[in-house]
Amino acid sequence: MLARWNPFRELTGLQNEMNRLFDGFNKKLAPAGTAMAWNPTADVYEDEGNFVVKAELPGLTKDDIELHMEGRTLTLKGERKMEKEVKEEAYHQVERSYGRFLRVFTFPSPVDEGKVNAKFKDGLLEVVVPKSQETKPKTIPVAGA
Repeated sequence: MLARWNPFRELTGLQNEMNRLFDGFNKKLAPAGTAMAWNPTADVYEDEGNFVVKAELPGLTKDDIELHMEGRTLTLKGERKMEKEVKEEAYHQVERSYGRFLRVFTFPSPVDEGKVNAKFKDGLLEVVVPKSQETKPKTIPVAGA
């Protein structure tokens, strides 16, 4: 079986690797006891009619999240704030990441912006982005003589 080569899939993989590289670099640079910038982890996959983004956003509420769709680009942004009950100087160690985040996902084919659906439950955001009708494969019947 032959698989169609998709250059955008290669670019998505490269973008994910770069995100991991810079995330690790930021963690190594952060001084002990300070909050670090973070990027939530996400899975992106497609089925016959949709692209699906699942992002882990522990400790956030739906009001902490902003989603924007423009063309083939989905932007996810928000902020995880450090708890204020404990004074900063009282911490011995800070390993959890805090701060603003921004993730941008560009889909390889046109999407139906008006039918995007997002659900948030138990720290998991799921965004279903329907593919445009014009990009769905169509079977063409062949007439015989």
